Amino acid sequence: MVSSRLKEWFQEVVKPLAQLLSDMGLKPNHLTLLGLSISMLSALCYLNLHRAVWMPLAASLLLLLSGLMDALDGVLARIRGEASPLGGFLDSLADRYSDAIVLASITVAGLCPPIYGLAALAGSLLVSYSRARAEVEGVSMAGVGIAERGERVILLSASTLLTYLKAEALPLSILLLALLTHITVIQRALHAYKALKPSAS
Repeated sequence: MVSSRLKEWFQEVVKPLAQLLSDMGLKPNHLTLLGLSISMLSALCYLNLHRAVWMPLAASLLLLLSGLMDALDGVLARIRGEASPLGGFLDSLADRYSDAIVLASITVAGLCPPIYGLAALAGSLLVSYSRARAEVEGVSMAGVGIAERGERVILLSASTLLTYLKAEALPLSILLLALLTHITVIQRALHAYKALKPSAS
């Protein structure tokens, strides 16, 4: 699991890159849209995964690159002093589209059983929804759950590369992703329940 501390470390590591992008005139929303566009290219590679030997590599690297853009846009927003609720909303919306597009492409391409893909897609969206709904009630969900977006991107990217060695790696990873996302939803539901449960008088 990628812990909150590791995420903070990673954000410090990429800060020089974010500063360079800022000096080039790029804004956080530019990276948000770039990340979404890159995830669409990754989805296109998944749709054509068996048409060329380099497709799994391209799908994997593009997926990681879209995840990097997702990490950088927040760092860039803080560097430029442009962090805002609207930016956060757009970033979250783009992330959900990215998740849905990639998982849908894998499912439509027949790279996993449809039930695996649908379960993983539902779980990924519910992980995000559970956080958003809890935080509306004032409950912080930072670091809660074993399958936040970073973990999911790394798992899917790694399993895509493993298809060079074992074709079953991708469908098995989608099944694992489905299980982990729903476990995460349960973890967040329990965390929210404990935080919101009225204390006994």
